[in-house]
Amino acid sequence: QVQLVESGGGLVQAGGSLRLSCAASGRTFSTYTMGWFRQAPGKEREFVAALSWSDGSTYYADSVKGRFTISRDNAKNTMYLQMNSLKLEDTAVYYCAAGRGGVLRSDVRRRSSNYYAYWGQGTQVTVSS
Repeated sequence: QVQLVESGGGLVQAGGSLRLSCAASGRTFSTYTMGWFRQAPGKEREFVAALSWSDGSTYYADSVKGRFTISRDNAKNTMYLQMNSLKLEDTAVYYCAAGRGGVLRSDVRRRSSNYYAYWGQGTQVTVSS
């Protein structure tokens, strides 16, 4: 079983920065794709970023490209989301997620919440004006 625990959310002014962490346990993640999703009130959960644990390849939603950076620390089994230049529309609950492992070649699947089997509990990010 895989456990994912997010931390690092909070209240920040527009233009500010936050770093989210996702501590993973229960498996080795060398073949996993892991991702960050977010869900704002009244909206569907949406893809933010993903990372291939094996080679470090990264993928971003257009809305965050150039502002957010996804990364990992293999030794700590931890994934991060550095969020800079935050906007009001970034306000949401942020979730980290892990796939079931194995090679993933489909970018469509990578960006779909349906692909991911394991989820954290979420951490609230609120951006104020």
